[in-house]
Amino acid sequence: MRQDRPQRIAVVATASGCGKTTLARTLARRTGARFVELDALVHGPGWIETPDAALRAALEPLLAEPRWVVDGNYENKLGDTVVQRADLVVWLDLPMRVWLPRLVRRSFARWARGEPLWNGNRETLRGALWGRDSLVGYALAHHRARRDAEIPRWLAPYPHRRLTTARQVARFLADF
Repeated sequence: MRQDRPQRIAVVATASGCGKTTLARTLARRTGARFVELDALVHGPGWIETPDAALRAALEPLLAEPRWVVDGNYENKLGDTVVQRADLVVWLDLPMRVWLPRLVRRSFARWARGEPLWNGNRETLRGALWGRDSLVGYALAHHRARRDAEIPRWLAPYPHRRLTTARQVARFLADF
């Protein structure tokens, strides 16, 4: 393992479907670090959300480890808990024309296969595709504000790389 590589990495994204889980798993595998998927900690059985204090308590011992890759944002629940401890935050900010079709295909495939997600939960078409609170609805409604203001402000104090194209992601991985 290269000594100059970051040992604690947070992978965040402007929207679902940008590829943060895929990238985070790849980075964890390459570094031999623990992979931490925040969705698995947040979404309990029956889609019951873990209370913020319990989430932080579950995350603390994982963040105390010397090497980890955390997949997910949840800045509304965790604040800077993860990013302030990261050696590097990788921000996937791919164009909507990339992430929106990915998100729709992934959600439809999960629903069609009845694929269990975290803690036995399964995606529903309604929860993924319809309504303002659906994955797609939320992503569309909040994309611009997150990309242009919220995430840049959140990450400004921390070492981060903003990747805006699939080519940049591939180059980042090739150089890592």
